[in-house]
Amino acid sequence: MKTIKVKDIKLSNSSPIIVIAGLNVLEDKSMAIDVATELKEITYNNNVPFIFKASFDKANRSSIESYRGPGIKNSIQIFEAIKKELDIPIITDIHEEGQIKEISEVVDIIQIPAFLCRQTDLINAACQTQLPLNIKKGQFLSPSQMQNIIDKCKSFGNDNIILCERGSSFGYNNLVVDFLGISKQKSYNYPIILDVTHSLQLPGGRGSSAGGRSHQAEDLALAATALSISGLFIEVHPDPSKALCDGPSATKLEDFENILKKIKMLDDLVKSNNFKF
Repeated sequence: MKTIKVKDIKLSNSSPIIVIAGLNVLEDKSMAIDVATELKEITYNNNVPFIFKASFDKANRSSIESYRGPGIKNSIQIFEAIKKELDIPIITDIHEEGQIKEISEVVDIIQIPAFLCRQTDLINAACQTQLPLNIKKGQFLSPSQMQNIIDKCKSFGNDNIILCERGSSFGYNNLVVDFLGISKQKSYNYPIILDVTHSLQLPGGRGSSAGGRSHQAEDLALAATALSISGLFIEVHPDPSKALCDGPSATKLEDFENILKKIKMLDDLVKSNNFKF
């Protein structure tokens, strides 16, 4: 079974669960630092390893009116400030090959968006950084097709692969999570992350933007934890109703610790020596 190390954090499906948490997209520097600070405190107090997540550019929004982010230059400055102040690992997503060099110098994990998970040149360029890659399974892919993406990464010389489930398209404007599919992906022996937040999306559900089901975040998180996976991806916001992107799927920051406590308790049980699958 593959174990990936990010600083002092171990990612594997048999190691204690980790959480990738943060903002859907950077809005401003002060909010990013405040949210990262609170998440660091919450996860530390509950003994859950933590990687901070935020996008710098939401390049795949439905509407031209949608907020995209502060851009790469401003975002790098924000990421650098977070690292300097909090000394925590960071993950962000890239959309173009030309973004990779600059981003790889400040983040610890590169995320490949679901819509781009089969883009060979993008995968190749990301692999050359030798950073761990969190590869989101496209909503249009079967679990078995992730093997092709694994093979691509290995052929490009990077075996630091994390597989991220984020739901599958189920008709129009809907996603479902196939837990048998998660078990299938576990058979490839790479760390598995469930993207709780984006699995709750209702793509295009509000016409020019996505709807969501944030009230069911705990349900999905606990169901995935029961399968003994490496980690969970949960986006938060101090006030999701005012979030500039994907607010309907975001977990309210003040609710995060209560969910995390339950995740930790269940993960400890599932991965204990007295519990056998």
